[in-house]
Amino acid sequence: IRQQLQPTKIIVVSGRDYAVDRASALEAGADEFLLKPITWEVLRESIDRLLTPIPQRPRATTSPEELGSVPPRIKLWGVRGSLPVPGPATIRYGGNTSCVEVRADGEIIVLDAGTGIRALGLALERELGPETIKLTLLITHTHWDHIQGLPFFAPAYNSKNLIRILGYEGARAGLGAILAGQMETPFFPVSLRQLPSHLAIEELREMEFHIGTVNVQAKFANHPGICVGYRLFTSAGSIAYMPDNEPYEPLKMQLAAQDGIDGNEARNFAGAERAKMVEFFRDCEVAILDAQYTDEEYKKHIGWGHSSLSSVVELALDANVKRLLLFHHDPSHDDDMIDRMLEQARELVRKSGKALVIEGAREGAEILLELRAQRQLR
Repeated sequence: IRQQLQPTKIIVVSGRDYAVDRASALEAGADEFLLKPITWEVLRESIDRLLTPIPQRPRATTSPEELGSVPPRIKLWGVRGSLPVPGPATIRYGGNTSCVEVRADGEIIVLDAGTGIRALGLALERELGPETIKLTLLITHTHWDHIQGLPFFAPAYNSKNLIRILGYEGARAGLGAILAGQMETPFFPVSLRQLPSHLAIEELREMEFHIGTVNVQAKFANHPGICVGYRLFTSAGSIAYMPDNEPYEPLKMQLAAQDGIDGNEARNFAGAERAKMVEFFRDCEVAILDAQYTDEEYKKHIGWGHSSLSSVVELALDANVKRLLLFHHDPSHDDDMIDRMLEQARELVRKSGKALVIEGAREGAEILLELRAQRQLR
């Protein structure tokens, strides 16, 4: 529906209140999804919002020459899933929840605002001092472990800073309402609207957009609620980030058995959805992907919205990913457990005969994307 009507705003109206219907409509190119019956006030608010231009963040002032000399960099500030688990058993891989920083082509792009974003904020203040901190924060979804660090992000408390938060509508409320809700009086002493920084929250409608010169593509993940992954196309290759995603076939087959749906139909649907996921990750330089469960653990957690180890390795192999970071570590997995999972993943790659590089996502680790040098996790 987007081939000939790019300037046209599209509102899909449905009588079915299912998250998957909303996700499918937005992925197909719709700007809004409304549930019947619709009042005139709701429709008018939607139309007004869609027709109001989104202000663009000022471009970075870095010169083209400087951009060409600075390779894109990834730094991991939080790699854990579900809840933070600091302590001696997680000291090597880290206990903070999801937060990844990307410096690319003059932009600072932050992926998710788990508890790892606190240390990132302090580091940015030390690095930039009196300079204005300008960044874009991409939220994959609003589960606690992806937003719980935002109230502790120091740059948000300084009026000189420009912070742009982008994401998609939450499962039962808008992005802004959810982010503000966790900072209301029962939970936190400072409300979101009291933060002195120039903070703008924008609810995305398109599945492709730009942050400066960085092209960003989004894709809905197989995870409860509204959840996406992002792929960032930089001057030195692309970076994919999908921290929460479940393989399609086990879930669809289980649901088919429960609902009396034909198994072949469910399997074909799952195969088609997986093929779309493979294409989304095709040939990316670095993929930071959900690897929360071992294969045995996953059997007891079908429907929880997370990947098994073998499924994520197979996905990366099929997509010809260059480097895979096992991410969103389960809170019950200590450092030794992650070591064992990493070795199992590497053994799967050895058996495949392919050249995929696999690392366990480790808090504090950095990756430089360089065209003429070997990329290395250090």
